[in-house]
Amino acid sequence: MSALDTLAAVEIKGNLAAIGYGLAAIGPGVGVGIIFGNGTQALARQPEAAGLIRQNQILGFVLCEALALIGLVMGFVYPS
Repeated sequence: MSALDTLAAVEIKGNLAAIGYGLAAIGPGVGVGIIFGNGTQALARQPEAAGLIRQNQILGFVLCEALALIGLVMGFVYPS
C-alpha cells in the first residue's frame, strides 16, 4: 500500500460554513482597521473636530461589524 492510497482513504470532515465565515470575517476586519487608522490620523490633524470624527468612526465600525454578524448568521441559516 503506497502513501497515495493511504491519503485517498482519509475522509475530510468539517463544516464548510466555518471556513466561509473565516473568509468573510477578513473584509470587516480590514474595514475596521482602515476606519480607526484614518480616524486617528484625522484626530491628529484636526483635534477640534474630535466629536464629528468619533461619531463617524462609530457609525463605520457598526456597519462593518454588522457585515461580520450577517456572515456568522448565514453559516447557521444555510448549513452545508
